[in-house]
Order: sequence, then structure tokens, then C-alpha cells
Amino acid sequence: MSYLNRRALGALILALPASAALAHHDVTKGDLVIGHPWTRAAGANANGAGFLTLRNTGAAPDRLVSAASPAARVVELHTHVREGDVMRMRPVADIPIPPGQTVHLRPGGLHIMLIGLTEPLRQGASVPLTLRFERAGEVQVSLSVEAAGARGHAH
Repeated sequence: MSYLNRRALGALILALPASAALAHHDVTKGDLVIGHPWTRAAGANANGAGFLTLRNTGAAPDRLVSAASPAARVVELHTHVREGDVMRMRPVADIPIPPGQTVHLRPGGLHIMLIGLTEPLRQGASVPLTLRFERAGEVQVSLSVEAAGARGHAH
């Protein structure tokens, strides 16, 4: 897909209002349940972050190994670490999801970094995100765009 077509598709997707059916319910794939995916409003060329819960209902571990979105030039898995008195974001190779456990991706902790947004993330819109798991494979979710200063999913 050409750059211009990709930008046009991204603009169309980001302009669509978040559907309650897509943005506010859990997505299940195999033993994994992905809950309440959301992000914050942000400007084009800025960075954003995706937040959600990952619940492993099975007996075997899984791992989130990568993510992708047409809304950003680069998507990375990140965490926050304390270096002295300063909290810094750092990429991680993967996010383990132990059996019977829930992993929370949230502000100030593990999250999905959306680097170099291709279009503004407008409150009320949704952002497509593909999650890639070691065992469960690819899962499509839609990040609900909350207010710029949101600290948690409103629903």
C-alpha cells in the first residue's frame, strides 16, 4: 500500500467514532482475554500509549511479543523503571502472561508505545491495534481514545 493510501486509510480509521461493541468489551483468543483497550488523545507526530489488561485463563504461559498499528510509525512494548529519582520508559522484548494471571498495561507501568503518530488521536475515536502473542497468535483490538490526561479507562 502506498504511503498516501496508508495515510488516507489511517485518517479514515482514526476519524470513525469508537463503537461500543468494539471498544468497550473484552476480546478473547484461545486462553487469552484482552480487556478494556484504550489510549489517550494526542496530536499528530506526537507519541501515544496503549493500555489494556491481558488475562490468561489457560494452564500454559503466553507472551505478548509485539504490536503494530497504522496509527504510528513504530510500536514498541515498554515499561517504566526508576533511575534514582527519575522514572524512565524503556522498551522490553516481551510481556509474559503467566497462566491464571492478569497483566495490567497502564500508565506508569507496562504499556504499548505508539511512536510517531501518523494522525491525531481524537477523544471518542478508536485506534486499530494488532497484538502478536507467542501462543495465541495475532489478535485485533480497537483502542478507545480517552481524554488527553486520562489515568484509566472510563468504562
